[in-house]
This record gives sequence, structure tokens and C-alpha cells, in this order.
Amino acid sequence: MKRRANRWWPTPWVRGGSRDAQGTPSPYATDPAVAVGPERPSEEAEARIYVASQWKLVWWRYRQSPLAVVGLVMVVALYLVAIFAPFIAPFPPDAYSAQYTYAPPQRLHLFDTSQGSLRFSPYVEGYRVRINPDSLEREFVVDPSRKYRVGFFVRGYPYTLLGLVRSDVHLIGPLERGAPMYLLGADRAGRDLFSRLIYGSQVSLSIGLVGVALSTFLGILLGGISGYYSGTVDLLIQRVIEFLGHIPTLPLWLGLSAALPASWPALWVYFGITVILSIIGWTGLARTVRGKFLALRTDDFVLAARLDGAGELRIILRHILPSFMSHIIASLTLALPGMILGETALSFLGLGLRPPIVSWGVLLNEAQNVRAIATAPWLLIPGLAVMLTVMAYYFVGDGLRDAADPYST
Repeated sequence: MKRRANRWWPTPWVRGGSRDAQGTPSPYATDPAVAVGPERPSEEAEARIYVASQWKLVWWRYRQSPLAVVGLVMVVALYLVAIFAPFIAPFPPDAYSAQYTYAPPQRLHLFDTSQGSLRFSPYVEGYRVRINPDSLEREFVVDPSRKYRVGFFVRGYPYTLLGLVRSDVHLIGPLERGAPMYLLGADRAGRDLFSRLIYGSQVSLSIGLVGVALSTFLGILLGGISGYYSGTVDLLIQRVIEFLGHIPTLPLWLGLSAALPASWPALWVYFGITVILSIIGWTGLARTVRGKFLALRTDDFVLAARLDGAGELRIILRHILPSFMSHIIASLTLALPGMILGETALSFLGLGLRPPIVSWGVLLNEAQNVRAIATAPWLLIPGLAVMLTVMAYYFVGDGLRDAADPYST
């Protein structure tokens, strides 16, 4: 790797990394991963920089951004929640109780002082029903005199984790069977919103991954063909991209999703929505890949590979694509929120996923009624989950975009 003239590794360097001949701490760190200043690095650190791989350089640059690291932690935590959803959720997503329709959220108390001493004994307070004298509607009121014990790693309904491990142990749940525990409230059917939110993460987060995988394949394939061969093929592909780019996104979503047969099973609709989002989402990446191929196809390393007898496919896969793979990954990370928002928007409008599938968009569909929002504002909590997920992805995407060129300032 060559270094730009008069420019050292752009990351700062920390004090205390090494000592000089007199034993005085040197201002240069020996580990380039913990650099914090523009000073010239030590010879050992400089040597590590020159022999480091491209991905290691990107990682060193990436973890200098606190927001990017926070976003990465949030994304990993969200996918861990989705993977272990049956273990985390206290109830099945379809379990209902007509007795507790629109029950408000309960506060989880970790310590009990009822016996005059502070002791760890988690519990939630029960409900009592009263009639509103103005609207004559039934309302739930928290009753401090009723306490339902809550435990961690308790036994509940059976499930199969990842299709392999069978268990009935849950992270949290009521110790008394049939006791009400609605940490985020209940919906119109008396279903636990917390459990449904956890299960909904499986669909909402996975549809983004599947959709981005398909759009990435189309973007790299068509964009690479367009930039590498140019000519008539490039002209045709660019006209298709321009045609799709001039169509308003939301009407196109609505039209394509409405074309899905209403008699399709929920699983088919899931894959149909994924394909729709992928068909629309590949154009931006294709333009980026085309530009990179146009810039790199005449570079010296490509000409050297061609003179060495390498085939066209080998040149594309082994030489051109790896040279800007970090930029592709950054673009994909920024495209994932669009996929999640697309599924949420379609399901919210009733044209995407439908029950019995549980996703964040399906949960928000129940919040369309103004009366329901006035009665149960906690139905908007899935929208907060979407906001946090999108924000975390943008943090990660911005960090990757900045770290994609580790020699930039």
C-alpha cells in the first residue's frame, strides 16, 4: 500500500505507548488501533500500518467513531433479540386474554419493601377495573394492593430455538400461571405487546437482510456488466435504471404489493414483499458499481491481469470487486434501513404482511385508528423500535462510509 505524500496515518496517537532511551514515555503509541493525535508514529507502529490488511485498516478507522461503535452494538443487540426471541418473550405472540384488552403497561418492580426491609423480589402490580363517569368506558387502574411475583429464567410455554433446541425456559415471566404481566401493555385482543414486539423483530429485521442480499446481487451483476462492457449493454441498463428511478417509490410499492394475490399464504406474501423491495432497491448500487468499473477497468493492475491471461470473470471477481468492496458494504448498510422502512410502510397501510405474521409494520397497523391511539397510546411503541433500528443502521453506515478509505482525512 502506498502512503500519500507528507501525510501520515490519519488517526491520532495516544501517549504512553512506548519509552525513549531515558525511560520517558513517548507520545507515540505502538498500537495504531488506539491512536489519538496527528503526530508521527513510531517505527514499530508505522511498520504495522504498512503490513496491515485493508480490512484491519478499516476496522482501526471505524472504531474511532463513538457513534459508529454505539450503532454497531445496537444492531448486534437487536439481532440477538431476534434470534433468541422465544427465550426472551414471556408469552407466545398469539396468546390473548379478553379480560385484559387495552390493559396499560405495568411497571416492573425489582425490590420489595412491604415487609420493612429491602429485598430483591421482582413483581408487577395488578389491575382493577373502573367505569369512567364521563365516557362510561371501562378503564384499567393499577392496584398496588395486588402483587404478582415475576421471576427470571422461569418455565413457561414450550418452544424450539433456531429449530434445534427445545426448551420452556424464558428470560422473564410471571411465577403464577395466568397472572397478568403486560410490561408494554396489551392490544385490542389482550395480547402482550412486549412479546409481540420481540417476535416482530424476527420478520422486520430479516426482511431487510434478505432484501438487501437480492438487491446487492442485482446491483453488482447489472452494474458490473454495464461498467465493464459499456456500449449498447450499458445504454440499455442505464435506461432501465432511469425508468425505475423516475417512478415515485410509494405508488410503485402500492401497485406491486396490490398485485400479490390475496389468497396467498402469509409466508408467500413475506417473500413477495422481499422481492418487491429488492426489485426497487438495486438501482442505486448499480450506478455506484458501474462508476467504479468504469474507473478501474483500464488501471494497471487490470491490464496486468489481462496480459497474464486471466479471464474476464476472474478479473471481475478477483481484482476489480475486492478493490472497492468496503464501499459496497457501506452502501449496503445504508440500504438496510430503507428495506425495513419499506416493509413497515406497506404493512402499516395493510398492503404488506398480514396476520398471523407478526412484524413491526403489522403491529403499527393496529395504531391507525385515532380512537385506539387515544385509548392505548402504547400501541405506537413498535414505531419507536423502527426509529431506533434505522438510527443504529445509519450510525453504522456513516462509520463504514468514512472508514472505507482509511487514508482519507
